Formats: sequence, C-alpha cells, structure tokens
Amino acid sequence: MEDVLAAIPQRPPFLFVDKIISRDGNSITTQRKLREEENFFKGHFPGNPIMPGALLCEACFQTGAILMGTGNQKGLGVVTRIKDTKFKNFARPGDTLTITVVLDDKIDNAFYMSGTILVGDKLILKTIFQGAFLPEGI
Repeated sequence: MEDVLAAIPQRPPFLFVDKIISRDGNSITTQRKLREEENFFKGHFPGNPIMPGALLCEACFQTGAILMGTGNQKGLGVVTRIKDTKFKNFARPGDTLTITVVLDDKIDNAFYMSGTILVGDKLILKTIFQGAFLPEGI
C-alpha cells in the first residue's frame, strides 16, 4: 500500500488501488480487494450490492495515474478523455479486482491508455482513456 500512497494523491475513502502487482515500461497491473463495509455498497444496491461502474472506471484511472507517474516526476495525473467503455460483468463485496492498464501512445503530456478489470478470470470492464500529467502546483 505504501507504494500506491507514494505514487498518487488519492486517499481513502476514494482510493481504489490496494497494491501494485507488476509494472514494466508500458503496462501496470494493480489489485483492489472489495470490502463488504465499503460505503458505496450500502446504497448500490441494498440486498444485491455491486460496485458502481463509475468507480470501476476510477480504479482504472488511478492505476493509469500510477503508470504515468513512473520515475522521478512530480505532478498530478488527470483524466482528459474516456471512450469506448464496456461493462461486461459485476464486482461484488469480497471480490478482488485485477486492474491492468497499458500505455498505447504518448504525445507530449498526453497519455493514451487502455484498461481492463478482471475478477478471477471474468472480464468486468474494458475501457480506452486519455490522461495528462500536470506539473505540481496546477
């Protein structure tokens, strides 16, 4: 968890990455264990809790921000575009999300990425998104 906290500014309760599993130059894989007591499960949906799709996307975006910040750079990774997102299944309390983000292209401070989330061997989400790395103080 310490490597995640050092890499991005998000903090609980809005941190959706628990640990970095692997990282190479153009890809990163992280995980997030969904706890039954998560606040969003209380209202989405009582009796049949599932993780909101927007928060699944956020888990991908946070993983992408960790990938963008690889190295000694200091700054803030932000999402600038989301396209072609597909929700394929549900994430429920007790599930472990395996989040993989690949850097497809980089032009100046624009990072073009694709992400997937698996629970076990089931695909939960596929998305294509763009981020920018902004210098500190912006």
